[in-house]
Amino acid sequence: MADPTVLVSHTVDAGYWSDVDDFRTEIEARVPAVDLRVARTPPETRDLAGEADALLATYVSTDLLDAAPDLRWIQALSSGVDFLDLEAIEEQGIALTNAAGVHAEPIAEQVLGYLLTFERGIHTGIRQQEEGVWQRYSGGEIRGKTLGIVGLGAIGSRAAEYAGAFGMTVVGTKRDPDTVPEAVDEVYPPDGLFEVLGRSDYVVLSCPLTPETRGLVGREELGAMQGDAVLVNVARGEVVDEDALVYALQQGGIRGAALDVFEEEPLPPESPLWDLPNVVVTPHMAGSTPHKFERIAGIFAANYEAFADGRLEELRNRVV
Repeated sequence: MADPTVLVSHTVDAGYWSDVDDFRTEIEARVPAVDLRVARTPPETRDLAGEADALLATYVSTDLLDAAPDLRWIQALSSGVDFLDLEAIEEQGIALTNAAGVHAEPIAEQVLGYLLTFERGIHTGIRQQEEGVWQRYSGGEIRGKTLGIVGLGAIGSRAAEYAGAFGMTVVGTKRDPDTVPEAVDEVYPPDGLFEVLGRSDYVVLSCPLTPETRGLVGREELGAMQGDAVLVNVARGEVVDEDALVYALQQGGIRGAALDVFEEEPLPPESPLWDLPNVVVTPHMAGSTPHKFERIAGIFAANYEAFADGRLEELRNRVV
């Protein structure tokens, strides 16, 4: 395909993608000859979609797919694509690639921050500061403790490297346990989940949301965790049964939870998670980084070359 037309959807110019011009600059620096169109509003996206061969977007509606008859490739700007109509994309013969790996560094750093927050009682100190209370408390050490990681992809593997550097033992589950990340001490297949939960002082969920992982951690799984264990969720909110988690936190079934994702987002004001003293809530921002533009532009540039040459089988991070 000669000089495919690439559309950057208006969805890229929303939220923390506030400066889409920086993104355009990163892309054009890597692919100077690219025919790149940038939409700032939903009507602009719909109008330009009719000429687009490729699309960069954070979200793609079925209406937009219908408005883009020549579309043959979508580059998603997220790792998870569970919110897209994958069946419709596949039926229209469109290749879909995601941004897997782009978020590994910031999310792994945030995971480490969560571990240190609970181990050193930093969340307790912040709450005491807000209340003007001076009351000393003791902190622990993560060295020598066990971190269990459910989902050893790019994010889980990077978190394992950080944990290993701090002297933690790392165990985890992986769909293909034959390929063991170097930083992981022991890997189990998915049916080894209860073994990992029972062994771990901290459990990190970093798996994609699939039919198999939806509701993966419920009352039984939480009950299998140690009473002083902490659950960290940087995957998707739907991986955890939130009602069961609230119950476990309220009843002391586990020591605490650090949550960046939730079943409903924004987290409703009436959610008990806001007020539980053993919970750290962050607003689905663990993947944010000042380097996101350049990393996604790097994936796009490699994929653009393959796409323009008709080598769709070589697209990196292909999902559909």
